[in-house]
Amino acid sequence: MEREPNTLMEAVRYFSDADRTLETMVSLRWPTGVHCPTCGRMDVRFIATRRIWECKETHARRQFSAKVGTIFEDSALPLDKWFVAIWSVANCKNGISSYELGRAIGITQKSAWHMLHRIRLAMQTGSFIKFTGEAEADESYLGGSTRFMHKERRERALAAQNATLSDKSVVMGVLERNSAKSHSRVRLRHIRDANAKNIQGHVRSSVEICARLLTDSALSYRALGGEYVHEFVNHAVEYVKGTVHTNGIENFWSLLKRTIKGTYVSVDPVHLSAYLDEQSFRFNERKDNDLGRFRKALKGIVGRRLTYAELTGHAASEAAA
Repeated sequence: MEREPNTLMEAVRYFSDADRTLETMVSLRWPTGVHCPTCGRMDVRFIATRRIWECKETHARRQFSAKVGTIFEDSALPLDKWFVAIWSVANCKNGISSYELGRAIGITQKSAWHMLHRIRLAMQTGSFIKFTGEAEADESYLGGSTRFMHKERRERALAAQNATLSDKSVVMGVLERNSAKSHSRVRLRHIRDANAKNIQGHVRSSVEICARLLTDSALSYRALGGEYVHEFVNHAVEYVKGTVHTNGIENFWSLLKRTIKGTYVSVDPVHLSAYLDEQSFRFNERKDNDLGRFRKALKGIVGRRLTYAELTGHAASEAAA
């Protein structure tokens, strides 16, 4: 049996075999054996000529493929293209654009864009486990600089109360520092405004009470002093005060902005959370190898669907009509 791939080239060759690709999909989705997604019965029959299964129970959707109930459902693209796309997204440090992915696997940019968003959905962790030990908190602003705007738009922005941040999206981040058990991890949230309520809410939902909280000198964090061991550094004076600094989360912001500005160029605020999921997944799994990140991303495909109408907002418009 051929060994599992460790590089993109090996992955392309490995998953070019349809039987091997289906076997990989089945082993990750149904590690205890194939069962019907509708009723859960284990005694299903495999129809080799069509690469699907049939449940012995009489009900709707008796026949099902490995794609049913996953991000792949209703996709005409074969699994080998999906697997190469997941491998690329999970392992390209600065992401991969829909144009580049479309050229690489031979599909349209529109299909590649939809594919990438479905993969980002699979990368969501949704963990309720809070950070402990030491955590850094900070907010960042994503969006175009006023000096690159059209004259009329720049004038409107400069006339706003906060000219430098008027057109930017706010991202709140919390980073758990290295511990004896694991490396540093990050948790992000796209918030509407950088006010005390939103900032403190994200910290409380991400960090265990009584943990050591390290921030800058922004007033929004001061009220957390009664719940956490809160220490801050004044960036107008210094950036490091012993072990009190936010260099870890600041380093992550540089990675995120390099991805947004260098690869995706322009991100609609409506979809920003999906791009945050992608970047935080790669950062949190950076100590793993390419195969490990691919397998972890693939484990998140079940129970998640994202139709093109939902992605573009047409589903909501049709429902309202």
